[in-house]
Amino acid sequence: METTNVKAYGTVAADAPLKQMDIQRRNATAKDIEIDILYCGVCHSDLHTARNDWGFTTYPTVVGHEIVGKVTKVGSQVTKLKVGDFAAVGCLVGSCHTCDNCKHDLEQYCSNGWIGTYNSPDKYLGGMTYGGYSEKIVVEEHFVLKVPANLDLAATAPLLCAGITTWSPLRHWKVGKGSKVAVVGLGGLGHMAIKLAKGLGAEVTLFSRTPGKEKDALDLGADSVIISTEDSQMGSVSGKFDLIIDTVPYVHDVNPYVGTLNTSGTLVIVGYLGGLEPFLNTVPMIMGRKSVAGSLIGGIAETQEMLDFCGKHNIVSEIELIKMQDINEAYERMLKSDVHYRFVIDMASLKG
Repeated sequence: METTNVKAYGTVAADAPLKQMDIQRRNATAKDIEIDILYCGVCHSDLHTARNDWGFTTYPTVVGHEIVGKVTKVGSQVTKLKVGDFAAVGCLVGSCHTCDNCKHDLEQYCSNGWIGTYNSPDKYLGGMTYGGYSEKIVVEEHFVLKVPANLDLAATAPLLCAGITTWSPLRHWKVGKGSKVAVVGLGGLGHMAIKLAKGLGAEVTLFSRTPGKEKDALDLGADSVIISTEDSQMGSVSGKFDLIIDTVPYVHDVNPYVGTLNTSGTLVIVGYLGGLEPFLNTVPMIMGRKSVAGSLIGGIAETQEMLDFCGKHNIVSEIELIKMQDINEAYERMLKSDVHYRFVIDMASLKG
């Protein structure tokens, strides 16, 4: 297969900084769309993959799965987009298309293994897929999304992961007008959960461990803030919420939040992978038919639905725009939660 040499930013080892490198992209096939990348959001998953925190990174790796750009080439069978259109790519660039999950627009749960935008087997070129910290990307038409014309392109990028990660549980648990939703954590995921839940008509509460985030939360659309370390405040919302979206990316105690669920309510974990500590107490779950669940991203149809909803309601992420050359510093700042609320890379800095 013919390829094109492309500038990228990646790393060759868990303890090595990201730096400029060259990668190969396939030339567009009949069903492919080639995208000149304008902006790429920076996700915690990028950092975890680059540093092999999950133990399955293949090096060299080029991460990035919150991609917005302009279509530069389309294959002969492509009908969704044309050259010059703005397009987006999220966490998925492939799936089997044939399993029950794929047939029901749940590619993120593909029974035969979905193909991630980075660090997944590349069925075209061999090796592993390379992500959005690069000049361009070539993706099957099915996995390319349309960007509403009214949205700020840079601030749209985080919708492709942070947005859909919170949108999918909101839709699955049928959040709408009159729903009572709480969000744990006010970071990249949390601030999008507030915006989207409010956009759907829910009454939204932020759980925060420390005071000081009230103004930000209210500005984002939250109706109230509960300090989770204050017993009296937690008691005031006992049995209140239909859905809690837990965005915290590290191990933490979820038991206090379970007590704030309504009968048949659900706490859904979207930010943390791993074992719960301390153990999950099932007593309030059994006594109130409460659930603790998990959720991944969304499928392609659901992601397009989310983008269209954001276009209609003018919802985008709150971002800090950085140069590609500043990514290593940005990672260190992410570890200190020093970002308001999502870094987005201006990819013009790589092309210059």
